[in-house]
Amino acid sequence: MQLDGIHHITCITADAPGNVDFYARVLGLRLVKKTVNFDAPDVYHLYFGDERGAPGSILTFFEFPDAAPGRAGAGMIHRLRWRVASTDALAFWTDRLAGEEIAVEQHENAIRFDDPEGLNLELAVVDTSDVPLSAQAQDIPPEHALQGFDGVRVYGQGRDQEHKVLTDTMGFELTAPGEYRLQGRRTATYGYDDPPAAPGLQGAGSVHHIAWCDRDDEHAAWRDRLTQAGEHPTHVIDRQYFLSIYFREPREVLFELATPSPGFAVDEDPAHLGEALRLPPQYEHLRDRLEATLTPLHNPREKATSS
Repeated sequence: MQLDGIHHITCITADAPGNVDFYARVLGLRLVKKTVNFDAPDVYHLYFGDERGAPGSILTFFEFPDAAPGRAGAGMIHRLRWRVASTDALAFWTDRLAGEEIAVEQHENAIRFDDPEGLNLELAVVDTSDVPLSAQAQDIPPEHALQGFDGVRVYGQGRDQEHKVLTDTMGFELTAPGEYRLQGRRTATYGYDDPPAAPGLQGAGSVHHIAWCDRDDEHAAWRDRLTQAGEHPTHVIDRQYFLSIYFREPREVLFELATPSPGFAVDEDPAHLGEALRLPPQYEHLRDRLEATLTPLHNPREKATSS
């Protein structure tokens, strides 16, 4: 069995309209699904990605309007890393973010900055043969577009200790102390940093979990494999656009394994992904109320298409 890189990363926002403005307008990702939280249908679950919402490009947000600001601590992901094509792309993004009054830190072949709620993001030039996973934003040159996730950084104690669940069970390669690489149909990195003294707080601008992409015909077998390795995965959960199982890795980060199918076009025309509110079947009877109470969102892709 083989994992194929990152499927998606899920975070928390307290401001759904501002979230769409930043990730769809400023960063140029496509809003590929506007739906609701499976466990709390009165709030949004938003999905951003490339043109088709391919695994490896997907960033999702649970909306909790009253959420206090979060703070990354031990056992939490503290940075998301996207790929870009070149140093020219980094220069483009530095200028674009400066125009939005967003402070940018320069690093070797990378830039770092925070989203409006404090989530730390990185754009990096990465040597890879993976196919770029990019969206087609009207005002972002295709050669400068984000190309999908490269990996994440985690706060974790004892980074010198190898975790066999990652290497022996899940197929990660240990490349240096605390540094792991997953090589499948897409590659991904997963690295640990020493945690700050302050404990972490789940809230707006924090990461909820990371999902790794498995293969449709191997999903149930992964649950058995994890159980045999001493983990405690959930049962298989139908998330409408993929099947999922969840468990916590040794440093307490919440992991999900998710299937690539059926994908985001299962209930929506691929040309109009993210434009209409899509509801899980069990909540369809609430549509009138939800459409009346959910905060209106302005999708820049929809406006550009209709202009």
